[in-house]
Amino acid sequence: MTVHCATGNPGKLREFRLAAEQAGIQVDTVPGLAAMPLCDETGTTFEANAILKAEYYGRNAPGLLFADDSGLEVDALRGAPGVYSARFAGPEATDQANNQLLLDRMRGVRGRSARFVCVIALADGGRLLRTFRGAVEGQILEEPRGPHGFGYDPLFYYPPFECSFGEAAPERKIMVSHRGAALRALFLHLSQS
Repeated sequence: MTVHCATGNPGKLREFRLAAEQAGIQVDTVPGLAAMPLCDETGTTFEANAILKAEYYGRNAPGLLFADDSGLEVDALRGAPGVYSARFAGPEATDQANNQLLLDRMRGVRGRSARFVCVIALADGGRLLRTFRGAVEGQILEEPRGPHGFGYDPLFYYPPFECSFGEAAPERKIMVSHRGAALRALFLHLSQS
C-alpha cells in the first residue's frame, strides 16, 4: 500500500518513511509538491493546522494523503513555542536559531518539563477522514546534545533513554516519539481499512 504525504521537511520525511517501512507501507510525497504554493497554517492548534494541510494538499494527491503538524510545548513558557515551533525565531528561522531562542528563554528556569506533540490528518481527495495524535514527555536541556534528529531534538531529554533525542538513533527514537506514535496509529488504521 502507498500513501502520500505533504511535507517539505526532509527530517520529517525520513521519519515518515522509517515508520512506514516498519509497517510495510510505502510513503511518497505528493507529486509536484515543491511547485505548489504553501498552505497557510492559520490554525491555533496542531490538529487545526494538520487538517488545513491535509485538505489543501489532498486535493492534488492521487489517493490517500496525510499531513502532520507537530511541535514542542514547554510548560515554563505556557506551551510555547507550540504551533509556532518551526518559526519560533521568525518566519525563515533555522533549527539553530529556534534552539538558541529557546535556550535564551529558558535561561535560569528550574522547571524544564516539555513535550513533543504530533497530530496527523488523513484525507482522501481533500476530504478529511480522521486525525491521529501522539505525544512524548521530556525535559529541556541547558545545551544541545547529539548529532541525530532535527528541530529541537538536541535539546529534548527523554528520561527513559537517559539521553536527548539528538543522541538517540533514529530507529530507537521513532519507537517512542510523538511522530512515531501518531504514525503507528495511522498505519494501524490503514491496515484495518
